[in-house]
Amino acid sequence: MNRRTRSLLVWGSAALVLLLLIGGGIYTGYRVKSDRDARARAVALTGGDPDLGLRLTQRYGCAGCHIIPGVSGPQGRVGPTLQAYAARIYVGGVVPNSPDNLIRWIENPRSIDPRSAMPVTGITRDEARHVAAYLYTLRP
Repeated sequence: MNRRTRSLLVWGSAALVLLLLIGGGIYTGYRVKSDRDARARAVALTGGDPDLGLRLTQRYGCAGCHIIPGVSGPQGRVGPTLQAYAARIYVGGVVPNSPDNLIRWIENPRSIDPRSAMPVTGITRDEARHVAAYLYTLRP
């Protein structure tokens, strides 16, 4: 390989690395802003605290039946995955996905669908509000 070819390869590689770093930085900045926006929307919609909601999903063992991003545990397969929950159209497959419906569903799913396999856990309405806030941060 001659000197000129080697020089072109070095400069071309450096330019490619620079473009990848810039592109990655832009994507990371967008993702962070997008996550902040999702969090702000979730709080505004539900009046809940997404961080507390995450802890409550762990306390109530929700991962025993659902796959939930950010929640460690068995990652159950009885209920649907809750990944990208904010994009869902229905709650429990029966009512439109709205904050009030989701909070009601989390608190007492059988009040909406008596045949639901989802158990009544004893979660309070306020706790359900926090869990709903967490679920609404889960975007595609």
